[in-house]
Amino acid sequence: MDPISAASFAKALTIGLGSLGPALAIGMLASKGLEAIGRNPEAAGEIRTNMILAIAFAEAIAIYALVIAFTI
Repeated sequence: MDPISAASFAKALTIGLGSLGPALAIGMLASKGLEAIGRNPEAAGEIRTNMILAIAFAEAIAIYALVIAFTI
């Protein structure tokens, strides 16, 4: 395998695996957040704020994977 192909494969693998975890985390966060809002609608504002903050932290991991893929 030539170096250019190996680098392309490494980039694809890095961004693919690096995005898998945050994608699952965001799905679980949204699911549990909506479930919590359904059980306690009065706390919807606080739940939504905390859910968006947690989604931002999970998304940061995908951005780190993107940066690593660019540096390869």
